[in-house]
Amino acid sequence: MSKKGGNAKGAVEPKSIQNRRARYDYEILETFEAGLVLTGTEVKSLYLGRAHLADAYCRVMDEEIWVLNMDIEAYEMASFAQHERRRDRKLLMHKKEIRILERQAMEKGMAIIPLACYFKNGKAKLQIGVGRGKSHHDKRDKIAKDETRREVERLQGRRG
Repeated sequence: MSKKGGNAKGAVEPKSIQNRRARYDYEILETFEAGLVLTGTEVKSLYLGRAHLADAYCRVMDEEIWVLNMDIEAYEMASFAQHERRRDRKLLMHKKEIRILERQAMEKGMAIIPLACYFKNGKAKLQIGVGRGKSHHDKRDKIAKDETRREVERLQGRRG
């Protein structure tokens, strides 16, 4: 007899896709969650974690928000009906949130960047952030601070 509430043996968990480069290149000021409008093969491929957010960005067009250049690989098990890998995909958000994003993106140096793609309650979600691009100098400062913090932690670990 199986346990209640447990996963079935061999059940596959949906994979989360992260855009690690975004947090390195941008200072993220605010984040939002949006639903994705996808086709069947896109959902299956995304569930397996076969997507890339590295070159993706978001844009507001005609009071709708779209994610551009998001790469979702082809689903191998599909017969003939495949999706286009880098097509523009519509995001589902409230009009009020879209207007806020549009205003923030109009400021100089600001961009709307996809940060992560994951499944929540069986629905594909995209976490997007409004960020200001970091200069080369800012990146070097952050790297130096991280290295000194790691060194201090290493030294404290040897003493304790």
